[in-house]
Amino acid sequence: MKSLQLLLGLSRGQHGVSQSLAIDGVWGATSSNALASFRQGMGIAEQGLLAPADVTLDALRAGLPDGVPAALLWAVMINGSAARIEAFHQPLLAALERYGIDTPLRIAHFLAQVAHESGCLRYTEEIANGQAYEGRKDLGNLQPGDGVRFKGRGLIQLTGRANYRAYGQHCQRDFEADDPAQVSHEPALAVDVAGWFWWRNGLNEWADQDDLRQVTRRINGGYNGLDDRAFYLARARWLLRG
Repeated sequence: MKSLQLLLGLSRGQHGVSQSLAIDGVWGATSSNALASFRQGMGIAEQGLLAPADVTLDALRAGLPDGVPAALLWAVMINGSAARIEAFHQPLLAALERYGIDTPLRIAHFLAQVAHESGCLRYTEEIANGQAYEGRKDLGNLQPGDGVRFKGRGLIQLTGRANYRAYGQHCQRDFEADDPAQVSHEPALAVDVAGWFWWRNGLNEWADQDDLRQVTRRINGGYNGLDDRAFYLARARWLLRG
């Protein structure tokens, strides 16, 4: 129901839709009236709630705006909250532009991975305390306490002293001297580090091939959560018409 409310909201001011909808998943009179108004404005005779083959869905999709407005981002990350969508929307748009994530298919793959990795923008820091990374030379964790200090942060998690150093050099910040938790506390950094990881690992190339498994493997090291990532990818591709 939230998805339909968001789609109708994107049509507000067009095709007879004038209602301002609460995005709460509760299908009341206002939502029903908005759907009826849209159908009437589009000359669609169908009634009631949508079925999978309903032509109303095709009409709603055809009328979606270009780009990634906040309502469309929320429709992709349907399990997110309005507050998190608002906080991360502009930083996400900036990262898409900065790192060349600039086609519907690339954007769809990026948003799908971010949705899974962050729990639809809910998490910007891994829940574990990072102790498991202590002494990991492959991550550059050579000093006592590095595992906890440089635990995973960001929408696609930055992990280990060496990776924090590399990202810091990229964005001209010193996360070894300053508090590395900034990467999770500042939405702009949490998003940017995900874009940087994407760019650094050449993931646009795999997204261009629509290869969910390879994109996932390069982020996760395996295929953990593949079904969940596929769920968000399907939503993003449909919404972005990619």
